[in-house]
Amino acid sequence: MPRALLLTGDAAEELDTMYPYYRVQEGGWDVDVSSRTMRDVQLVIHEFDPNSDAYVEKNGRKLPVDVPWAEVDVERYDALIIPGGRAPEWIRVDADVRRITEHFFARDLPIALVCHGAQVPAVYGLLKGRKTACFPPITGDMENAGATVIDAPDVVDGNLVSCRGWPDMPQFGRAMMELFSKSVNSASP
Repeated sequence: MPRALLLTGDAAEELDTMYPYYRVQEGGWDVDVSSRTMRDVQLVIHEFDPNSDAYVEKNGRKLPVDVPWAEVDVERYDALIIPGGRAPEWIRVDADVRRITEHFFARDLPIALVCHGAQVPAVYGLLKGRKTACFPPITGDMENAGATVIDAPDVVDGNLVSCRGWPDMPQFGRAMMELFSKSVNSASP
């Protein structure tokens, strides 16, 4: 059975995290959640409030962790998922997150980026020359990292699939599973 690694931390957006988490399982994959420690991750819910210039944040569900970043054996996984929210801004400074992310890019394995998830590979220079979607306010960050930002719900560029955020989940979920399945099928003898 193919296996995906979901790389996240506290303040990951709940829908950005849970939709891909369940979608890959629905598609016949196993998925392991990885964070800094084995403590459950505190997910958050981002909503748009007409009385606020930015989205508002509330605590969401807790997500159990299967493996800490330092113990991830990257060879066990066929795909990587990095959800959005505020988690990407702080998880990207961890050396093991870098090790894990670079592994998937170097081996051309499928990578799914949701919303702010693009911040993780961008900071390592891995999006240079690549097409990606992202949460619109970080478009400048992605362009400064050398990426071309496409304003669409399901941007596929080689081994990379991305979206702008949780409202894109129907289109993104289909594109993610097509990419993941294609990769596993092409690797089978």
